[in-house]
Amino acid sequence: MKPINTSVNNTIRQVEELLDQEKSISPALKAAIKILITLMSILANRLNINCKNSSKPPSEDKNRKRGSNKTKSDKKPGGQNGHIGTNLKKIDKPDNVEQINIDKRLLPKGKYRDVGYESRQVFDINIKRVVTEYRAQILENQKGQRFVAEFPLHVKNEVQYGSGAKVNAVYMSQFQLLPYQRIQDQFADQMKLPLSTGTIFNFNKEAYELLENFDTFVKQKLIIAELLHVDETGINVNKQGMWLHLASNNKWTYFYPHEKRGSVAMDEIGIIPNFHGILCHDHWKPYYTYKCTHALCNAHHLRELTRAEEQDNQVWAKDVKLLLLKIKNDVDKNAGILDENIVANYREQYRKILENGGQECPEPIRENGQKGRLKKSKSRNLLERLRDYENDVLRFMENKIVPFTNNPGENDLRMTKVQQKISGCFRSIEGAYMFCRIRSYLSTCKKNNVNATEALRLLFQGKMPDFIIESMKN
Repeated sequence: MKPINTSVNNTIRQVEELLDQEKSISPALKAAIKILITLMSILANRLNINCKNSSKPPSEDKNRKRGSNKTKSDKKPGGQNGHIGTNLKKIDKPDNVEQINIDKRLLPKGKYRDVGYESRQVFDINIKRVVTEYRAQILENQKGQRFVAEFPLHVKNEVQYGSGAKVNAVYMSQFQLLPYQRIQDQFADQMKLPLSTGTIFNFNKEAYELLENFDTFVKQKLIIAELLHVDETGINVNKQGMWLHLASNNKWTYFYPHEKRGSVAMDEIGIIPNFHGILCHDHWKPYYTYKCTHALCNAHHLRELTRAEEQDNQVWAKDVKLLLLKIKNDVDKNAGILDENIVANYREQYRKILENGGQECPEPIRENGQKGRLKKSKSRNLLERLRDYENDVLRFMENKIVPFTNNPGENDLRMTKVQQKISGCFRSIEGAYMFCRIRSYLSTCKKNNVNATEALRLLFQGKMPDFIIESMKN
């Protein structure tokens, strides 16, 4: 594909040069030919668009070479030296003990005494329904008056589901992202416990309502953070397109659905307008309307530079890409801290490459009588963006807390895309709100070493994990 694309681009450039030299063609015909050339250029560029040189997701890149981005290693497959593996170990107090006695009829004649045993342990699971009946004592005095013991606060109905059923259902729905029907099958087949769709929905709704204070609290923690990853992705709510917004860092996660993608949504959410730290993002323009320090995702830059190199034959793009990767490796080797002289040297190299790139990829020239904004190539737009936002591109080499990419934020969003692939869409905006708040809580707990099951168990007991309680005190 690459040689074909290069040939097409070269041919288009030659045709444009010949067209400019031709004086006998009428202006109308020349304009029509230029439109056709533009369309051909667009189609030619699309030929080689893939997940490595654009924002096209790997799932849509059917011809991608799997694993081609990975560097080969001399290490053998499997766990490496020093790796802490996961295996079974005997426990001191097993749940059940089965005694195995020797059939003495098979032994030689003689006297024997018991000198101990050899043990082996089998780890298994037992999934079953457990029904607990609470019997409140009734006392009657000589006058016939009756007094009934009070039931525990969580036992409100004659027949009800316990917290374990709620935890399990919400875990499978909101953490494992299983559709309601499959959750119903799981409960019916393995636990002999019928659940209706409405019951599962009510479990999720209860968790959502219990997290109301957490929702406000996590927003405040993100507002005062030093670094914030932000991103957004499209979601489908009852066949209507909406946007799921993310704000997160290494400790806290917040999701929110909104019909808008830009500043209207961000203002309503209320995190970014009040944030004054470093905002890491992919150069979505509305982010730059907020007065905070910005850091750009270089994973996006690398893909765009690859496209400029492969499709437009831009040497400067290859040089910038290699320089960014070199700086990243240097930063990683030095634990995120580079000497001031090294930083200055890298900046000088960066500017020199872009300066040379300006000659290789010049601005378009306005023709006589041409009005309006001049259309620039993708490569030229990229060059100007890298030049004008130099500080935001290179901030990772001067500030230890700034990462090279916005991947942590994009990783937080990834499971929402999985949810859309499994279920197709949210059936209601209420379901989207519930998903976002519960996922915010579960993602935050995971980042603070609290697993999803324990987090939900505490939630349905009306409690919060210790790390949240401690953070609320500070």
